[in-house]
Amino acid sequence: MLVLVAPGQGAQTPGFLTPWLELPGAADRVAAWSDAIGLDLVHYGTQADADAIRDTAVAQPLLVAAGILSAAALGDISEIAPGAVAGHSVGEITAAAFAGVLDDTAALGLVRTRGLAMADAAAVTETGMAALLGGDPEVTLPHLEKLGLTPANINGAGQIVAAGTLEQLAALAEDKPEGVRKVVPLKVAGAFHTSHMAPAVDTLAKAAAELSPADPKVPYVSNKDGRAVASGTEVLERLVGQVANPVRWDLCMETFKELGVTALVEVCPGGTLTGLAKRALPGVRTLALKTPDDLDAARALLAEHTGA
Repeated sequence: MLVLVAPGQGAQTPGFLTPWLELPGAADRVAAWSDAIGLDLVHYGTQADADAIRDTAVAQPLLVAAGILSAAALGDISEIAPGAVAGHSVGEITAAAFAGVLDDTAALGLVRTRGLAMADAAAVTETGMAALLGGDPEVTLPHLEKLGLTPANINGAGQIVAAGTLEQLAALAEDKPEGVRKVVPLKVAGAFHTSHMAPAVDTLAKAAAELSPADPKVPYVSNKDGRAVASGTEVLERLVGQVANPVRWDLCMETFKELGVTALVEVCPGGTLTGLAKRALPGVRTLALKTPDDLDAARALLAEHTGA
């Protein structure tokens, strides 16, 4: 059984969309999305520097566009036939498009609203996020609470992402929990999936209320609790609430395991989630789509694990 997953914010790098736009029809498709949401995705995906694409309002639509584009290069969801789909944080909107809950334009419109609302929320207080590598959650979580930080992403495979004010993160860098090897600041512009994002929830809820979600065509595994969700309406409700609540990628991977996962493909810009899977899901074959050069290997893996 193969799962198709989409990465979250921080996976973007300057120029990463460039080779994908060389695929037949890709440039026109991305240009149409750009017009629809009022953001030049072609420019940001090919020419903008790291600081420009770190902007939450830019990074989120860019990641969803890249994920949808790279998955489409593999084939229709009925042809790919994954056993489940999931996304990390904003990647959940990409996964909703994979599963047919939202069409591509609706997904890009929703993520544009999400990115703008989260950028506005992040502007209220200087906040950020940092990944803690190693350590025992039973030791790390109380330590974060003591410093006033939130465990915004519990990723499994020995990784927890803390979020809070810059002062709190500076205190963490000076006072790591016992057993944590390293604290790595992330390329994001706010404390996502914390109470700092509460103002964005209402904005996103209003945008979501105007959409007509379909039920997922394949199992959709949610960041909230790792549960597979079968209702499109519930998927959308969870997407809204997740903005201000922790990402439980560890529980998503537990569900993959329970479903009998044998392979995992991560769409562009892949690498983060395959890295976690290699440590948390031993024996599961993984492949990250970074450029179109990876498509043939991905298609072969799909054929082997899904019969596609």
